[in-house]
Amino acid sequence: MAAAARTLSANADLLAAFPDQVLPLGFDVKDQQAVKIAIQQAVDHFGRLDVLANNAAYGLFGGVEEASDQQLRDLFDTNVFGASNVLRAVLPVLRRQRSGHILQGSSVYGLTSHAGVGLLAATKHALEGLTDALREEVAHLGIQVTLLEPGLTATPFLANLQVATPIEDYDATVRQVQQGIGALPATAFLKPEDLAAAVLAALDQPTPPARLVLGAAALQAVRSTLQGRLQDLTHWQDFTRIADGTVQAS
Repeated sequence: MAAAARTLSANADLLAAFPDQVLPLGFDVKDQQAVKIAIQQAVDHFGRLDVLANNAAYGLFGGVEEASDQQLRDLFDTNVFGASNVLRAVLPVLRRQRSGHILQGSSVYGLTSHAGVGLLAATKHALEGLTDALREEVAHLGIQVTLLEPGLTATPFLANLQVATPIEDYDATVRQVQQGIGALPATAFLKPEDLAAAVLAALDQPTPPARLVLGAAALQAVRSTLQGRLQDLTHWQDFTRIADGTVQAS
């Protein structure tokens, strides 16, 4: 297994536990050339690539107005453009093999959003649109693509969360959400080992899922969001048809 992180030291524990099985790679996903070199090192070492877990990302919490231009651009640079760099480096290998499985790390916020998480959700929504198209583009080449959409998970993600500069007018919405997340008990967070078990079980199925929502809370949030969109679509359908001339405006 090739284990990639921004620094080689980040995988020290994994390497110590599996010294003969792990190839540690250190690179920043924002550096396209570094990504290409690392992927080639993995191919040279193992001879092929079977599964890509494309999961580099971080979070930015705050209202849409509260984030600075640089904060938002940096977020997209890692979460969207960085993920795209990895895909562009790996896909030529998978195409030559006519096989492989891409696990695209998204989030429950790839399908939902609420006050305070719009910045992160924007990157995950972008990644989901890209991935849905990619799945269709590579299916005939023997390459499978699965979006992973976990809920809150007990990882260092929240500890590394960046926070935008607060604006008082958003205390009743953005800050309220922030306080609510901070008050959640440990049981509200998925255990990484349980999440991994669910992913492995799903991938063992004859036809792996196109997207896999992980955790009961995430499932409820996604179902509620999709039902709300369908209700809204139906409620406004007469106005929708005005656009193609099948219904007259009244």
